[in-house]
Order: sequence, then structure tokens, then C-alpha cells
Amino acid sequence: MDAHRSVGLIISPFAKHGVVDSTMYTTAGFLRTMELILGLPPMSQYDAAATPAYNAFQAMPVLEPYKHLAARVPLDERNTPTAYGAAASLRMDLADADRVPDLEGNEILWRAIRGADSPMPPPRRTLFVQAIAADDDDDEREERKRPTSKSRPCETPCRR
Repeated sequence: MDAHRSVGLIISPFAKHGVVDSTMYTTAGFLRTMELILGLPPMSQYDAAATPAYNAFQAMPVLEPYKHLAARVPLDERNTPTAYGAAASLRMDLADADRVPDLEGNEILWRAIRGADSPMPPPRRTLFVQAIAADDDDDEREERKRPTSKSRPCETPCRR
């Protein structure tokens, strides 16, 4: 798990039981899920385009009462001052997750969980790029965006 990520919990009789959904959701995706449950329209283009948490739900509710499981690890345990990255963590501005240095925060988290001598794998980044030829002008690009007679119409309202 990346140091800038959070765990999302869905607690509902309609939540799939005993399932870990590893789909990458965003805050907007969770907002969109709530909007769909409440029958509300999207508030912005961001939540309208976000992936709802469909995979976390099932059609039939499970109505048995929630059973508390005792913690399997001490909940009051803290990292010691000699733990990997403790000194670096004290110097970090932890007031906001985005202020933590990306690679350093990930390495501290990795080694705290996997052990101080466990090498962290290199980060994996994904970038979606649409190549534009250098000799294209604006008119040619707009022409390619226009639908043709071979274009399939959208099944839901959409922009072309």
C-alpha cells in the first residue's frame, strides 16, 4: 500500500462478506457510490466519471448481527525511537498526507511492515498519454474528433 493511500471500509448488510476488493477506488468513486445509493445525481464531472464500488456489494442483504472480533495485535503498541525511519518521520510535516516525501514515506512504511533490511521494490507509475503529431494543426485534430457514419452512438448521454 502506498503511503498516500487509505483503506476504505463499506459496512452494510449488502456488502460482500469475507471479500477484499482490490479495485483502485478514489475519493470521488466513494462519493459516487453514496450518490447512487441515495439516488442523487453527480455533483461534478469528477464523481460522474468515477468508478463506483460495485464490486463490494451483493444483491441480497445478510441480516445477521455483526460479531466483534478481538484484535490480534496490540492496539496501543507504538514504534520505538529506534525503529526504521523514526528520526526521518519526526522531521516530516505530517499535517497533510501530500506533504510527506513520496519515496521516503513509502520506504519508511515498507520497512516498518516488512523489516528494516527488506529492500523496497521500485515505484510503479502509470501515465496515459495521447500522442499528437508535431505537424498537426488544430483544425485537423478537431476533424478527427468528429463522429463519422461508422461511429457507434453512445448508449447513455455523452459528449463527442
